Amino acid sequence: MRKKTKKPAPRRKAKPIRRKTVEELTHQNVKTIFALEEAAERERTGVDRFASVVARFCGCMRFVWLHLIWFSVWIAVNTLPNMPHFDPFPFTFLTLCVSLEAIFLSTFILISQNNETRLIERRHHLDLQVNLLAEQENTKMLMMLKRIAEKIGAKVDDDSTVEALEQVTKPDKLAEQIEETIEKDKNNN
Repeated sequence: MRKKTKKPAPRRKAKPIRRKTVEELTHQNVKTIFALEEAAERERTGVDRFASVVARFCGCMRFVWLHLIWFSVWIAVNTLPNMPHFDPFPFTFLTLCVSLEAIFLSTFILISQNNETRLIERRHHLDLQVNLLAEQENTKMLMMLKRIAEKIGAKVDDDSTVEALEQVTKPDKLAEQIEETIEKDKNNN
């Protein structure tokens, strides 16, 4: 009896892998960050949005010009002769209005700054997580490269820096080290 030989399966053509460009990768990252920013914006309340609008307006030159015109007209109306003076010098009512405005503006600016601080803290937390992940990846790659070098017979034991970098980074120990260094610097100065 004759053995049947199997025909080899026809080879499928592998789809060529399309490599992404740096521009495509950065575009994707920008889209991701934009989505995070939009999510943070949606979480804001109406008061938070209003406070941001007021704070932005207070930080522009139109605000300065508006006040310059307002004060000039107020002072002119209340100092020019032959005109009724509703707030004569020393402009007590103007002082009251400006003081009330300052109280409200400072409150709106503080609300706006608190919102910005929360957003910045989220960004810092994200940065920290990405940095820790990158550190873990780098440590793993060093370990893998060392194994590859050992496999092909390359000498890698003579670099103590590489050995130190292969160790897993412990953020809590690093934070303690930073604090100790800062304290030593304060005590030495």
